[in-house]
Amino acid sequence: MSDNNSKGFSHARVETNNFLMIVLILISVAFGGLVEIVPLFFQKSTTEPVTGLKPYTALQLAGRDVYIREGCYNCHSQMIRPFRAETLRYGHYSVAGESVYDHPFQWGSKRTGPDLARVGGKYSDEWHRVHLNNPRDVVPESNMPEYPWLLKNTVNPEDMAPRMTALRRVGVPYSDEEIAKAAEDVRGKTEMDAAIAYLQSLGLALK
Repeated sequence: MSDNNSKGFSHARVETNNFLMIVLILISVAFGGLVEIVPLFFQKSTTEPVTGLKPYTALQLAGRDVYIREGCYNCHSQMIRPFRAETLRYGHYSVAGESVYDHPFQWGSKRTGPDLARVGGKYSDEWHRVHLNNPRDVVPESNMPEYPWLLKNTVNPEDMAPRMTALRRVGVPYSDEEIAKAAEDVRGKTEMDAAIAYLQSLGLALK
């Protein structure tokens, strides 16, 4: 009887003590998260690039920065799920090894517009140029905003070497030569050129 009373008292104490309840919940959530996340750091499928994957060129990297700056990820996921309806429409499902050089990666669940994980090579550069300038010129029912300023804005060459150096520190295998010629590779290029280069690079490794 005393043992049962002791257990009941302990249980009641946890339920009636807000601070204790919060601490125990945080411990439980932290432990569960660690159990799920830590093993991923040791799996080759999540830490090694897929065969054929290359780091973004300077122009593609500049385009990715434009893509993020303009909020394109708010409407377009870059993750194809492993379901028949997904793969029939978009192609091979997304794997973690495709995004090991992405910081941050652009996976997500938002889908106002189509997934872009396999858009590389699907359309011509000119199609993308027209689409970004005025989407309704190629997709009349589109509700995507226009981005005409990308045709006027140019990429800042001086930004690229420091950007690539920072990425190399977190594991992207840029060579000294690639970093040294980064400024020249983007000199005179518009943000439209850069955005198109980035879009055309997506999903090629698994095509």
